[in-house]
Amino acid sequence: MRTNGLARAALRFKPSAFAGTFIALFMAAMIVSACGILLESGARAAAPPDRYAAAPVVAAADQKAHHYTGSGDGRSDIGGPVPDRARLDASLVAKAAAVPGARTAVGDVTFPVRTDRTALTAHGWGATAFTGEEPTKGRAPATGEVALTTGTPVRTADGTPPAVGDRVTLHTADGARDFRVAALVSAPGTGPTAWFADREAVRISGHPDRVDAIAVLPEKGVSTAVLKDRVTTALGKQALVHTGEDRGLVEETRVDDAAELLLGLGGSFGGVATMVAVFTAAGTVALSVGQRAREYALLRAIGTTPRQVRRAIATETLLVAPLAGVLGCLPGIALATWWFGQLRDKGAIPESVDLALSPLPPAIAVAAVILTGLVAGWSAARRPSRVRPGQALADAAVERSRPGPVRLLFGTAALIGGFVLAGIAQSASGEDAANTALGVVMCFMLAVALLGPLVARACAALVGLPLRGAGAPGSLAAANSRSNARRLASAITPIVLAVAFASTLLFMHTSTDRATARQQNAGVTADHVVRPASGGLAPDAVAEAADRPGVTAAVGLLKTSVMVPTGSGESAMLRTASAQAVDGASEALAAVQDLELRTGELALGPGRLALDAGLADAAGVGVGDRLSLRLPDGTRTTSEVVATYGHGLGLAEVTLVRADAARHVSDPFATELWVKGGSPQQFTALGTVLDGGDYTSARSVDRELNAWANHTMAAVLGGFAAVAAANTLVMTVLDRRRELGTLRLIGSTRRQVLRMIRWEALLVAVAGVTLGSAIALATLVPMVRGITGEGVYIPPTVYGSLVGAAVVLGLAATALPARAVLRSVGRV
Repeated sequence: MRTNGLARAALRFKPSAFAGTFIALFMAAMIVSACGILLESGARAAAPPDRYAAAPVVAAADQKAHHYTGSGDGRSDIGGPVPDRARLDASLVAKAAAVPGARTAVGDVTFPVRTDRTALTAHGWGATAFTGEEPTKGRAPATGEVALTTGTPVRTADGTPPAVGDRVTLHTADGARDFRVAALVSAPGTGPTAWFADREAVRISGHPDRVDAIAVLPEKGVSTAVLKDRVTTALGKQALVHTGEDRGLVEETRVDDAAELLLGLGGSFGGVATMVAVFTAAGTVALSVGQRAREYALLRAIGTTPRQVRRAIATETLLVAPLAGVLGCLPGIALATWWFGQLRDKGAIPESVDLALSPLPPAIAVAAVILTGLVAGWSAARRPSRVRPGQALADAAVERSRPGPVRLLFGTAALIGGFVLAGIAQSASGEDAANTALGVVMCFMLAVALLGPLVARACAALVGLPLRGAGAPGSLAAANSRSNARRLASAITPIVLAVAFASTLLFMHTSTDRATARQQNAGVTADHVVRPASGGLAPDAVAEAADRPGVTAAVGLLKTSVMVPTGSGESAMLRTASAQAVDGASEALAAVQDLELRTGELALGPGRLALDAGLADAAGVGVGDRLSLRLPDGTRTTSEVVATYGHGLGLAEVTLVRADAARHVSDPFATELWVKGGSPQQFTALGTVLDGGDYTSARSVDRELNAWANHTMAAVLGGFAAVAAANTLVMTVLDRRRELGTLRLIGSTRRQVLRMIRWEALLVAVAGVTLGSAIALATLVPMVRGITGEGVYIPPTVYGSLVGAAVVLGLAATALPARAVLRSVGRV
């Protein structure tokens, strides 16, 4: 019989084993293709130009904060996207305008201005040269003047809509100012907008002498490429020059954040998910081959050569893997599309960024499952194809008791590595502990996968002891588990994967969420927190609130982020930390927030800040030290640490004065007003008034994205591993037709056989849950302690549901096929 004939015959007469292989490879292709699509979307993330569509050349600052570590060949950049927007020196506008072939260069700024109740977007009038707006009435604004959109919410002093020549009051970063209305502009779809004279716009933007970007317009006949080269030469390393689709990156700075998120999901999570998928699929293929060891032994006995056996197995894989890979990519594309859409709906990805769909990720997924199937099949077939025919028959009758020397070597190394990393993580602190803990779960999972038969035999010995007291079915289940350790390992490993990864992701979130909520509940001592309906608070809102009867303290907070260098060596990073910039006295802040001071005194001022104790430890600084950090726009600064505190996770990790941050953010207005004393009715004119409890609940919404992401990743990994576990259990039961038939022939009742199967399934579930929980706990304890400084929080209902799901899965995946097998045996 030809080799491909052997493969087709095996597929026709042994469909259950191939069905299990097909399902495993199908699921692996789904995971790999979905993560590959997200990874490619992150690598190709871009936004088409809108505002700069008519400006062929746009210069802007590098939106990445660079931070280098090491030296020589080991020098690396560990920086990342700045939290806000990096800006250019306004003096570069003149340099760009002087470039040969440049008709004009416009320093573009976008910033907020306010009325008493409404926020407007403001620009310099020069930007209309490339955006195209023109006055419907009036003329371009001069110094002290403003142009407004028709239908503007701005009102004059007597409450009427403004006309050309009227005077209006607008709140800028420098305070309230009166402006003469120079023009009314029709600009459909832009929202309430104000335009000022270019120099004045830069001055009142909140970041004077800085511009967001420089739009360079060419003279007639000058190509974009030529103009770009000349502008690049003129500006040197002080700016990045963009043309074509890259101009969209200047408008939408969040593209870099979206790219980083997608690369993290597709790369980091995708790498773990792919490893789990490939390991599980390889194990299923190996199980399918191993279940037919008797067939291969008979083939060797009748003269089939080793090469023919190997070719038959390879052909079997090629009959199943390509179809499984192609079909698996279809739900993989659907999963990636749904995941991307959810991230966009939750605001993590800008609307202008699209999902990248190309043939590359599906092609890689199909190639990966084919390669996985071939390698796993070849590995499993090595021994039955190499041994002598007589020995092959003997080997097929009795299961090998130990894994091969290669698996034993690497498995032992992974196990030792896991214990070593666990010890290092326990003795480390802060982010070093959290980063080290990530390697723990990987090492232990690799050890379980490679040392599966030994682990299964140990589990059978331990769990099997109480089973002997459950009568004949229990004793038989324990004996079966000990003598068929490889079969048991194939069933336990997917459950260990599901429990370990799902527990790590779920309980990491529950632990950090609980610590955050506890710190918020303890830290919010204000009676009222006011949030404006749109934009930020008016500059005089804090003073106005402090003057209200019964108010003992009022503080404005500008919520933003800064970048702090932490760690050392390979764990060094430029970490983005939450920050609050305080508009008010330190004493007033202490009245509305309990930061839980650990060291120093809360004596904030220009160049002086306070840090969360965990962040201070990660940065290696204490009270009195100078901390080098990056402000929201990436500007380097050095500040003195005057205090450390414990409630940074719930409030903010960095506390500084508003004057140090206001010129480095796009919106310099305070985002929240915290008040001690007074009544809610006194502050309704300033915005939405929340009490302390309402504020804590509202703040939890900010954590929804992280919660959703963790739950989704747990569902994807856990769901895949659960399907793989069920698939493996069904395969093992269907392969035991001869064994179960023999038990019936020697007098065992149908009920006794089913009870034995149930006890075996319970043993598998208990072993898998126990090992998975132990691995998750070894990972979570140092990780949670490093991030929150507290212990792991495991909600009993969540963990109980996880355990219950594993038990139900094991029982259902064995009882149903066992009943089918017993019915078929009874008919023979």
